[in-house]
Amino acid sequence: MTHDWILDVLADLKNYAKKNGLSALADELDEATLIAAAEIASVEGKGPLAAMQNAGTSRYLY
Repeated sequence: MTHDWILDVLADLKNYAKKNGLSALADELDEATLIAAAEIASVEGKGPLAAMQNAGTSRYLY
């Protein structure tokens, strides 16, 4: 089972935070996204490169 959906949720939260002046929260959500991507890759048996690719797949990450 894939856990990639959590990256979209984190991206939505970051987008909300940025739009509402919660810059510290937005920064922390960047960290949370990287941690989530790495852990998802680990659980799914993928390497670090896959984790970084997963982190960039969220539509609102940037």
